[in-house]
Amino acid sequence: MPLSPRLLAVLFVAVTLASAVGAEGVEESGPGPLDPGRPQVVLVHGIWDTAAKFRKMAAALAKDGWQAHAITLTPNDGSVPLEQSAAQLRSFVDDQLGPDLPFSMVAFSMGGLVARYYLQRLDGLARVTRLVTISSPHNGTWPANLESLPGVAEMRPGSGFLLDLNDDVMRLSAIPVTSIWSPQDLGIQPPESARLPLGADVPIPHGMHALMLSDDRVIRAVLAALHDGNPGG
Repeated sequence: MPLSPRLLAVLFVAVTLASAVGAEGVEESGPGPLDPGRPQVVLVHGIWDTAAKFRKMAAALAKDGWQAHAITLTPNDGSVPLEQSAAQLRSFVDDQLGPDLPFSMVAFSMGGLVARYYLQRLDGLARVTRLVTISSPHNGTWPANLESLPGVAEMRPGSGFLLDLNDDVMRLSAIPVTSIWSPQDLGIQPPESARLPLGADVPIPHGMHALMLSDDRVIRAVLAALHDGNPGG
């Protein structure tokens, strides 16, 4: 029997908060002094998360030769429009990498929409070399209908924010793009909403939306998507 949107929303909140609690106490350290000789990657978390969400993936990226920069969006609960979060992302990038250094971007859940706004509306395409999204509601997610916070409302199917971004989504074809998603994702409903209409499409079965970033299969898929001949990539 299909799950109701309300039950899906409860499940989404439960698994996401459970993951957030698991990240508490994690020491978040920066990547160290900027090394322009290494390939750079910026990591953008989802709702209710922090940079600590990427701890395992960042370690794998560092081992593979990447210098990873994980932002903590403030606030992180959808209480501000995603446009504001994207502006914060732009400031973070400029502070961490300066105005010109190219980089790749990996974004999870809500972070994928923040990253897309940065790319499509804040000139991020001028310096981002590739984009990987993981379980991001590119076409919205039904549980967002049960919350009125501005950033959450923008994740509703058919929201003005999503209609605007998807109207010229093909702008992203200027760079390699990969959508990693799960056909069993309880947080993104329908799950196919996490697929972009361009680039590589990588389904990885996993029922727990909040645990996608710690799944070894997802980490391997991210490393493969980032690999395009860069040292360690």
